[in-house]
Amino acid sequence: HTRNGIVHAVEDVSFALEKGETLGIVGESGSGKSVTCYSLLGLIPQPPGKIHSGTAIFEGTDLLKAKEKTLRKIRGKKISMIFQDPMTCLNPALRIATQLTEPLELHEGMRGKPALHRAIEALEEVGIPDAAKRIKSYPHEFSGGMRQRVMIAMALINEPKLLIADEPTTALDVTIQAQILRLIADLQKHRDIGVLFISHDLAVVSDIADQIVVMEQGEVVESGAPDAIFKHAQHPYTQKLLAAIPSGERDIGEAKDDALINVRNLRTWFQASSDSEPVKAVDDVSFDIHRGEILGLVGESGSGKSTLGRSIMRLAPITSGEVTFDEMNLTALAGRHLKNFRSRMQMIFQDPFASLNPRMTVYDTLAEPLLLHNICQRANLDQHIAKLMDDVGLARNFIRKYPHEFSGGQRQRIAIGRALATRPEFIVADEPVSALDVTIQAQILDLLMALGREHNLTMLFVSHDMAVIRHIADRVLVMYQGKVVE
Repeated sequence: HTRNGIVHAVEDVSFALEKGETLGIVGESGSGKSVTCYSLLGLIPQPPGKIHSGTAIFEGTDLLKAKEKTLRKIRGKKISMIFQDPMTCLNPALRIATQLTEPLELHEGMRGKPALHRAIEALEEVGIPDAAKRIKSYPHEFSGGMRQRVMIAMALINEPKLLIADEPTTALDVTIQAQILRLIADLQKHRDIGVLFISHDLAVVSDIADQIVVMEQGEVVESGAPDAIFKHAQHPYTQKLLAAIPSGERDIGEAKDDALINVRNLRTWFQASSDSEPVKAVDDVSFDIHRGEILGLVGESGSGKSTLGRSIMRLAPITSGEVTFDEMNLTALAGRHLKNFRSRMQMIFQDPFASLNPRMTVYDTLAEPLLLHNICQRANLDQHIAKLMDDVGLARNFIRKYPHEFSGGQRQRIAIGRALATRPEFIVADEPVSALDVTIQAQILDLLMALGREHNLTMLFVSHDMAVIRHIADRVLVMYQGKVVE
């Protein structure tokens, strides 16, 4: 039993995990999956959280009653954790090398070149190219998916006996996802690691788990082998999760020829230093987005998808080329003139916790764009905010909460509500549903498609999930190493 204030976040949950076995925990965001695992390692902030009762026996030690000194020896050595949100878990002021060698130094006493060599090996294991160079980078110099790979390398570097993976492949494209899952499976086989795998991706869980636990509102509603859960689900909640997996293609109407966005020969290059080769994040890209169209943009992590979206929004410095919005050249705009376009163009960012102000409540977050762009007056502000909360599937009584009080999926819904607040004509949606469980993902996809029809909304929809792209997009661009290849 774990309670946050008076909310029963986890209620009477029991399971057992053997050596070399994978236990998958699935459920919607806010169902108590992460809280269950954070409780095992003493990572629940107290107050308001409190472990009310129960036991968690690991190699004869009750983790729930263990002292902090004991837990510090276990955490990162015998039990490692891959966190859901890499940008907020990595230290922005330290190079990746420092962060990867820290657990080796702390638990193994390994320092200097041997530690650095082992850290480079760990990065290569998780598929980061040119690891010896990239290890000197800071977290902000990596894409979302590559940051997640750094987190995985950090968790595996000390070869733990239990690995808790909290949505470890959420931010990864399908090719790297397959690679990471194979890596975890190989390590598990060779070193007899037990894996607690938290995910809302039912396909991934069915593929790798030996046993599955389905959680709803803090309780276990169903458990069993993957075949029993996925082919013969008994509980209505499990059936609802399975029914929400996106399938089929979008019914595409007549081809549109009225372009809202024109991108011509766009280059966004980053120069680390004057004597180094530039990173060609976006390299000579040209395309149009038609009015009322949802254009899907797919590619591996690090292929330049997010940078392309940010360049169109003028949130990244453009090296050369031209972006035209409604026949206005955005590359020539600056200052106040660019600000006037902000209400017409909005962005849903990939990482909601990093893009939401931790000192602002949901109410203030949603009120800011409404007041800044004179969408409404203070007199009817509450009404507008309540409507936005309804649109993105959040309870109205959450408006006075802060971002840290929400689950990962709920935070993404707040970010989507903020982007929709100004009723923009064009939205860049950068992996907007990657952190969401399947039921909320389906709801948000339906919402974005409905808003598209209702307001003739135009969208660049960035994703690594081909099923989602097939479901929502009119046309698809495929990016690879900064170029559009198809």
